[in-house]
Formats: sequence, C-alpha cells, structure tokens
Amino acid sequence: MNQIVCLSTTNFRPLPTRKQNVMTRLHNSEVLYFDPPVTLLAPLKDKKARARLFRFRRPGEIVHDNVTVYALPPVLPFYNKFRWINRVNQLFQARYVRGKMKAHGFDKPVLWCYSPSSCDAVRHIPHSALVYDCVDRHSAYQGLINPKVVDGMERQLASAADQVFATAVGLQETLQEYNDTAQLIPNGCAYEIFSRVAREKLICPDEMDALTHPVFGFVGMFQECIDYDRMALLARAMPLATIYLIGRPLPGVDLSALRALPNVVIHDLVPQEKLPNYLAQFDVCLNLFREGSLSRDVSPLKFYEYLATGKPIVSTREPLQVGEFADVIEISQSPDDFVDLCRKAAEENDPERRRLRLRRAEQCSWDARVRQMEHTLYHRDIFKP
Repeated sequence: MNQIVCLSTTNFRPLPTRKQNVMTRLHNSEVLYFDPPVTLLAPLKDKKARARLFRFRRPGEIVHDNVTVYALPPVLPFYNKFRWINRVNQLFQARYVRGKMKAHGFDKPVLWCYSPSSCDAVRHIPHSALVYDCVDRHSAYQGLINPKVVDGMERQLASAADQVFATAVGLQETLQEYNDTAQLIPNGCAYEIFSRVAREKLICPDEMDALTHPVFGFVGMFQECIDYDRMALLARAMPLATIYLIGRPLPGVDLSALRALPNVVIHDLVPQEKLPNYLAQFDVCLNLFREGSLSRDVSPLKFYEYLATGKPIVSTREPLQVGEFADVIEISQSPDDFVDLCRKAAEENDPERRRLRLRRAEQCSWDARVRQMEHTLYHRDIFKP
C-alpha cells in the first residue's frame, strides 16, 4: 500500500476542496492529512482561531477508510514575507510530521504538498518521492506576503518535485519552466452527489420555499476575487428576482452592500450532502470572478458542481478555464451584457443543452481526475502496485 503524507492548505472539514476529494479517492493508499497551521497572530484577528491553536494536541481523526487527519502546530506569522521565518516554522512542522509518521509506521512516504512554504520542510521529512499539486497563483493573494518570496519558494518546491500537477493552463506554463513533468489536471466535481439535482425530485429547504423566481444562485467561499459588483448589478436590474448566495466571507471581505439589497439572500455554508437540495431551487447558477491574475488561473470547484446539476450557468470570462464550455454556458464579456445573459439563461428551455452539461460534468468528475493522476504516478513509478 502506498503511504502518503499530505501537507494541505485547507482544513479537511467543513468544506470539501480538491485536497480532500483527491486524497479520499486514491486507491491502494494510506494518507496522513495535515490541516494547515494557524499563526500565533490569528486569534487577534479572528476569535474563532483561538480554539484552533491547540488542535495539534488532539489525536488523529479517521475521516475516511484511508485518511487520518492531524492539525499542524501554530506558526510564527509573516512567513510569506520573510524566508528565514518560514525556515524556522517548517523545521518545527517537520518534526511534528515525523512524529506522526513514526506512530503510523510510515517510513518513506510520498510527500504531497499544496503550499510553496512546504519547500523548507521537504529536506526534514523522509520521503520516497515529492508531489507538488498547484491549485492557485499563490503570490497573487493579498495580505502579509511578499510575492517574490512566495514565487521563490514555489520555484524551489516545483524544481525538487518528482511530479507536478497544476489546475490551470497559466499555472502549468509557469511550473513547466521549473519542472518538465508539470501536468494540467483541472479541478472536478463529486458528480455522484451533484447530479442528483437532475436525477431526483429533491425536497426544498424550508428557508427557500417562499423565494421569488427566477433564483440566481452562487455557492462558495466569499473571497476577494469574486465579482460582487455584478451580483449587485443583477439584483438592482431584476428587483423581482432572488439572488441567493451560499457561503462564508473570508476575513477582509465586506458584503454590506449586498446585504442592503432587499432581494439578496446570504446563507451560511451548507454541508455538501445537503447542498443539492439548495441547488435544485436555483434557476441559474452564477460563476463570477473579478479580472486579475488570481482569477485568471483559478479552477473553481463550484463551476464543475454547477455543471453536474444540469442547470443553466452564467459566468464571467475569467477564469479562463470556462472558455472550453462556451457551447453549454453563457459567458459574460463585460458588465454591459451580464444582465441580458442572466435573463436569457433564466428563460432557457433546452433539454439537449442540459444533457450536454451533465455529460461534460461526468467527464470532469473527481473519479476521472484522480484516475488521471494515478495513471501518471504509476507510470512514473512514484506509486507502487
């Protein structure tokens, strides 16, 4: 059985992302999944972070047949600005990881990394192979970072990797300069869960029962790269419609302008198993990103989940990945055409287009994506039969 140590950038709970979907679908593999650390400054910005400071002291949680989750210890802040701080942090993180490896009988696992900062842990963690799965343009994020430092760490991590995966063409092109193994494998969807919207009559959640249709829906974390202006534009242009947003704002994201609009509803995160019941009430799904380097290279899970419902979709032209689905969705080139495309999507009554969306989504399922990864890893002897 293949042993894998996954240094993630996303907590295993509550919101499934690429990391969880990949790790739980790997065959013939045992995974130690490490939730990312909080910084020692985090509780000053977010009181909820205080409870996470000491999660590393808890025993591992078996969350799947092949996956055990641990939380990494807290770290010093500013590690994305000053490389020496990252080196100190990663030295202590690696010591913690080695202790858990020993407890589970891991000798030289495959080390699977998602953050450029992991580059300084690699030499301190025994491993048989190194995989870097790049899901974002990390240096494009706002906050306490120095883009040159982050890009330098990514260059080192990718150069040392035995295999590099990337979720977007722009990311792959950058990483190929450091490592010619860089392979494009976009995000996917849990097709078996979200296609229920098209296959079954799902119960309407009580809080959605009296909504005014059409309902334009959005699902996902409220990040800085989302185009909230277009949501507000739609709400004002179609006052009798409902704009239904499901998610949770990240620190620094202000939704007050949207909350002030009478036909905008903002609902907290919904567990994945219940999400199809909400999506079933949408008339149109919204995939809206502001233009920028971060949005361009995003591979949004929500987009593939929308596809799997068969529902009409209106998207901005970024992320660029949506361009290959232009035959089955509406792509807004600017705010000028956005509302008209939303109206067109709400009036769509084309069973064939719906079937095409479902077919394309099945081709983009997480099962299909992970099979691609496994094929590469076995072919290159990184995984063993």
